[in-house]
Amino acid sequence: MKKVFFLILMAISVQMMEAQSVEASIDQIEMFVGEQSHVTLKAVAKENAKVEFPQFKPTEYVTPGVEVLACQPQEDKATDNGFVERSMVYTLTSFDDTLYYIPPLTVKIDGKPYQSKSLALKVLTIEVDTTHAEKFFPPKTVQDNPFLWSEWSLIFWLSVLLLIISAITYYIYIRLRDNKPIITHIRIIKKLLPHQKAMKEIEQIKADKMITAENSKEYYTKLTDTLRKYIEERYGFSAMEMTSSEIIEKLMATQDQKGLDELRELFTTADLVKFAKYSTLINENDKNLVSAIDFINQTKLENVPTEETVKPQLSEEDQRSVKMRRILKAVITALLIVSALLLFYVVYATYQLIN
Repeated sequence: MKKVFFLILMAISVQMMEAQSVEASIDQIEMFVGEQSHVTLKAVAKENAKVEFPQFKPTEYVTPGVEVLACQPQEDKATDNGFVERSMVYTLTSFDDTLYYIPPLTVKIDGKPYQSKSLALKVLTIEVDTTHAEKFFPPKTVQDNPFLWSEWSLIFWLSVLLLIISAITYYIYIRLRDNKPIITHIRIIKKLLPHQKAMKEIEQIKADKMITAENSKEYYTKLTDTLRKYIEERYGFSAMEMTSSEIIEKLMATQDQKGLDELRELFTTADLVKFAKYSTLINENDKNLVSAIDFINQTKLENVPTEETVKPQLSEEDQRSVKMRRILKAVITALLIVSALLLFYVVYATYQLIN
């Protein structure tokens, strides 16, 4: 029994040794003097294990002659069986041409040291032909910065000003050409929908008690005019200039027969009252008023815009006077001259800086 237990412990230890490992690699084993090479040190350990990579300060030597410029930790990568691969990249450089031996790097995992394999780095120098001295050139002098904001800022802002002046000049020219004011006041007003206007007028008819009045002609004239205006705005044809039968015929294609029968009866009664001096009863007036309201409610459109943009209509007095036109022409001329001068200066200053 003890022997079996010992074998199990040995197997677990071997598995742990294989799972937790350290590996080092180098991206290039040869480089020229002053170039950089990168060593990647990877450690595979449990997810909650504490991993400590060797740390080097900038310009510290990993081995004599090879400097460490930076240590950059990388993003962790999950592996099988709940292990995580952690890595660190070391940037190396050297200024002496020789073959360097980079000793194994030690990583501590939960306090236990693990070593990587050793690496080699060969540093090469550039061969110089010392037999042809005439091909050597002395160091160049310090060059000016090719771009300084202090030199270009004035040109930039003058260019912006040129664009603004050009836009204003063009706008004034268009308004002058079309004989319109420089500033146009546009109003956005609320508008009542056709059925809202009609219902408002019907409520006024009720408020004036025209149903019970003795003058039926005035009542039916007001009621039919309200319906004609509603039909004209709702359906888009000139109902105010059409006879009752023409209106009914025009609506036949869009309305149901029952609603049109009631409307036809209303218009017929109104024509008899207005032209044949027909006398109506109060209940008949009430019935026709209800028919008008039903027709409006059945045919109204609600999902339409309730705002409209109103542009002012210019009268002859609003037209530009001769004096004002001359002033505007003088302003346009002055702006064109200023724009031309700005354009000339911007082009000239740009040419001087480039050359």
